[in-house]
Amino acid sequence: MTKDYTTFTAESLFCLIQKDDPGAFEEIYNRYWFQLFISAHKRLQCREDAEEAVQNLFESLWKNRYKIHIRTSLENYLFASIRYIVLRMVYKKISLASSSDVDVDGYGKADHSTEETILINDLSSHINQLVERLPEKCRKVFELSRYEMKTHKEIATLLGISEKTVENHITKALHLLKNNLNYFFFL
Repeated sequence: MTKDYTTFTAESLFCLIQKDDPGAFEEIYNRYWFQLFISAHKRLQCREDAEEAVQNLFESLWKNRYKIHIRTSLENYLFASIRYIVLRMVYKKISLASSSDVDVDGYGKADHSTEETILINDLSSHINQLVERLPEKCRKVFELSRYEMKTHKEIATLLGISEKTVENHITKALHLLKNNLNYFFFL
């Protein structure tokens, strides 16, 4: 008789993982993989790196299942772990890049990271202000689509509107953003 792991809480599943239950591990993997991938991808901006980060997390979870003592919830543990893995990956990339940023003559290459960070922060802040100015329903649809990565069908079901209405709201939001962001991209 096989267990229906979908009815178990995450914490119960982790207890089963600590008792060497691969079915419980598979359920945790299926339940959280995509959310962890999205979280890693937002920070790394690279599909392969995000997949590697999530794979490293689950590999570590299985290998260290006897040593891990979760004080909050498994979900909090997983998302905190993915943040640390991503930070280590970013640090490693920065370290490798900085060691290769010295040219043959010994002069460092130009570093534009501060300028780029300021521009990114300004752009992000401006986008957030524009999104806040959208009509409430349009803003909600846009946030569900772009920030929570929901499909048009999921948004339509969640908000009780048609998929066409979802498309119209997203088109309206993107049009407003495009028209108000032109000055960020002048030549």
